[in-house]
Amino acid sequence: MRKRSFVLAALAGVTVLAAPVTASAAAETSGAAGASGTATAAETSGAAGTRTVSFRGMRLRVPSGWQVHRQGDWMLVQTGRCDRPAYFAPGCKGFWVLGPEAIKYGREGFGAYTGEQPFYPASDVQSCPFSAKTGQVIGKPTAAGLRRVGRGHKAKYVSWFGRCVTHQGGRQTATFAQREWFLPTSKILVVDVWNTPGLSNVLKNATWS
Repeated sequence: MRKRSFVLAALAGVTVLAAPVTASAAAETSGAAGASGTATAAETSGAAGTRTVSFRGMRLRVPSGWQVHRQGDWMLVQTGRCDRPAYFAPGCKGFWVLGPEAIKYGREGFGAYTGEQPFYPASDVQSCPFSAKTGQVIGKPTAAGLRRVGRGHKAKYVSWFGRCVTHQGGRQTATFAQREWFLPTSKILVVDVWNTPGLSNVLKNATWS
């Protein structure tokens, strides 16, 4: 049952497994402009073949072929095929940039996301990123630590091991990594389940306004 307008469509039949993360807490050595305001996004022209996308003061230079979809407290940066650019719709290739309202309900069961457990704004089983015909199971982290997101900002980074399983019998059909960059001071969370090429460098080279 959809309990929030931004919650994923409900599935059934598999439980979600998660383990607390013991990595160091995120540290942002300077606050980002706009961190206390509403989530905003904008685009400007950049160098040839690139565009600059802005969200709550964080500015990312991305390839010009990547499309941007915004609604309320989230932004999808579409990097490939996406038949339906809805909130975490299966089969929509890209990464997500989320603001404080999404973070507020981003833990399983609609609790506040802190980075100690994976981003999972639902209380039931959700679609595999690749297909709505299977469900997802998110397990233990495979990497954790601090990652730079532009000068003076460090995110709490976690990569969670994910599996796609059938609804009947739980047979594994695919695996994925759910990568998360959390900036608690700026109230920004980046979530990538497609192993987007170059995303780590895009975030590392972010600028702030």
